[in-house]
This record gives sequence, structure tokens and C-alpha cells, in this order.
Amino acid sequence: MSAMFQNAVGAIRMGIEDYALDRPERSLSAVRNFYAGVLLLAKEVLVRRAPLADPDAVIGARYKPIPDGLGGITYVPDSRTTIDFTTLGKRFKDFGLEIDRAALTELSDIRNQVEHRFTNKPSQVVREIIAKAFPVTAQLFRLAGEDPRVQLGEAWATMLEARALYEQELERCRKTLEAVEWRSATVAEAHLRCDDCGSDLIAQSDPLNTDQANMALLCQACGAAPTVDVVILESVKRALEADAYIRMKDSGESGPVFECPACGEEAYIDFEDGCALCGEAVQWENCMVCHSRIPLEDALAGFDEGLCSYCTHIATKDD
Repeated sequence: MSAMFQNAVGAIRMGIEDYALDRPERSLSAVRNFYAGVLLLAKEVLVRRAPLADPDAVIGARYKPIPDGLGGITYVPDSRTTIDFTTLGKRFKDFGLEIDRAALTELSDIRNQVEHRFTNKPSQVVREIIAKAFPVTAQLFRLAGEDPRVQLGEAWATMLEARALYEQELERCRKTLEAVEWRSATVAEAHLRCDDCGSDLIAQSDPLNTDQANMALLCQACGAAPTVDVVILESVKRALEADAYIRMKDSGESGPVFECPACGEEAYIDFEDGCALCGEAVQWENCMVCHSRIPLEDALAGFDEGLCSYCTHIATKDD
């Protein structure tokens, strides 16, 4: 058993032990140790998939070309820097390994939030962090050919309990939002997240309220009262930022989120024909001059009175 794997198991156990103490001052220690262990475990998975290779080359983050003595070049690690959660997903894909890449990204995001934004949040926050990471952690153990129950012992039972309690609390929170008439299916599916601690455990104070704008929200993890507009805007961005990147990369086009002409926020979703925040629905049609369909960008910019931007420009120029 490699030293890296032993360190991974030890760090995960320490994180769970800190969490089990249920003391706010140990919350940051719990998260640090737990995620350090998960990161080491992921690296161990990669190393075991190439047992004849130099481990430093397998998990290295930077490489440089050097002559191979035969007229060609070879690549060697350029520093002692190794891959992090941001690049793990791609390295796993390169190795032909199936892993929840979104979960790996979220691991990094949550750890950074805990590290840089707060330190002594209640144990509920730590429970949620560990519970969210539980499935991908178990997956990594099995990709390494190891039984997490055997390796983690009592810590495994604690993780199972944390996951069960988290799912129970999450279901309770989601039920309080079932009556809401959302202005966007995207927001309804992406769910809300606390802008203070990053928790998904957001509940509505009045479960009978149906009006999105009148929701009174409370984070069950840290006790904050998130602002409705803020969490909805964050939900839209989180749900569609990958689509925006792909669209721009593939076609050079903007979207699917635009600035709403009514409320001025980045919440107008083109495929939903409306603003996720205020519900504004822009009406546009074919241009009366060139008869082409008026693009959504033109309609949102105010060119929605029968002319597209080009024909509006020509008409203004003639004046």
C-alpha cells in the first residue's frame, strides 16, 4: 500500500473525526483534512492506472519538452506542482476513467468557500459538505480497487449517517418550495443556494406561498436569510454558465442568458423566452422591411418595433 494512499485514508478519517466532534472551531479542520484526503485519493487512482509509470509524471500539472537523444523530444514534469480539483476531471477523462466531473468541481468550489469565506460555521454546514462529497469519495475508493468500508472503519459509518441526515433535511427544505410558481423552469430545476455559506438547504418560511417574488427564505445550515433576487441570479448563472461557454466556443454567439430590458439583470433566458427574475417576455417578429426574423439580441436592445437593427440603422441613416 503506497504512502499516498495511506495519507489519503488518514486525512479522510481525521476530517470525519473532526466533524464528529460537533464543535464549530473544528469545522475548518474537518473540511481541510477531508478534502486533502479526497484529492490524494483521486491522485492514487490515477497512479494505480499506470503502475509502470513515474507517479510524478502521472499526477504532474506542468510539463516541459526535452530532447530524447534520438532526434525527438519527451515531456517531463516541469515542477513539483501536481494536479488539483480543477484539472482532475480532465486527467480522469484522459485516462479513460468515468468520474462525476461536476462533483469534483463542486468539491473544489465548496472547499474554497470554506477556506476563504468563513471558518466557524455550524456543524450542519460541515455535514452538508461531507454528504455532498460522499458519493464521489466512495466512487474513488472503488476505482482504486479498495473497499471504503474496510479502509475507513468507523468513519465510513459516520459518512453514511451524514449523507442520510443531509438527504432528509434537503427533502424537507425542497418541500417548502413546491408551491412556488417559478418564472423559470431552469431555476426550479437548479434549485436555490445560500449566497452566504453555499448550502443547498434553503427553505421557504411560508410553504403555502406561491409567489416567487414574495418568498421569505432561510438557510437551514448557517441561519442566513438569503435575498430572493440574489439567489435566483446565482441559480441562473450556475445552471447555464457551461451552456454559455459551449455556445461561445462553438459558434461565437452569446447566450443563453441576456440582460433583461425590464429589470436590467442577467436573467433573460432565450430558450425560455422570458426573464427568470421578473418574468418579462420580449415580443419580437419579422422585420417589416427585410422580412427576416428580428434576432433576440435586437429585441432585447429595443429594436422590437417592427424593424431589425440593420434596417433601423438604414432608416436612421436616411433621416
